[in-house]
Amino acid sequence: FVRSAYYVEDYHYLTPFYSPCVSASCVSGASHFGVWVGELPMWIPLAFLSLPFLLGFRLTCYYYRKAYYRSFWLAPPACAVAEPHSTYTGETRLPLILQNAHRYFFYAGFVISVINTYDVVLAFHSPSGFGFGLGNVILLVNVILLWGYTVSCHSCRHVTGGRLKHFSKHPVRYRLWTFISKLNTRHMQFAWITLGTLMITDFYIMLVASGTISDLRFIG
Repeated sequence: FVRSAYYVEDYHYLTPFYSPCVSASCVSGASHFGVWVGELPMWIPLAFLSLPFLLGFRLTCYYYRKAYYRSFWLAPPACAVAEPHSTYTGETRLPLILQNAHRYFFYAGFVISVINTYDVVLAFHSPSGFGFGLGNVILLVNVILLWGYTVSCHSCRHVTGGRLKHFSKHPVRYRLWTFISKLNTRHMQFAWITLGTLMITDFYIMLVASGTISDLRFIG
């Protein structure tokens, strides 16, 4: 909603919170994928295309479910503590049945991770050609960790090998499933770490774009 200090034109730094920026309200150069819609009213964020899907992906995430089910839904409140609800229907009725949309939000999250990766690659261009600075390091670390969070998702694990009946007939998918299964054990860590790296990335780009600090350049 702030609509300022989210893009550094010289180094093509675009905060992930505003990507993709596809409206005519975006500053010049920030629309890496073109302009799809006209001027947006102030009450619509510039990242209207990605934020709803990212929020849906996070809110329906299996790890986040566990966290807020225990904290707010009290299901369960703790180990060896009686269930406070008289009946339990799981995720078979409203509103919890909406959690099943997570498998679809995963695909949207995957696409947005690809977009963020493109933004990172584009950010290695400086006015003198190739270049990188501290902003590139922050953007790169952030997108690598975002990929870790996205790929370690339970839905990704299911897509790669969860429905296979004979692993021996699908050796490539089995290897992918094995790798993702290992990442899946770290899904909680990725969930929390990426919340932090997203905020750090956004804050750093805001400081550089607003002229508060200068980007520490290593090359270019």
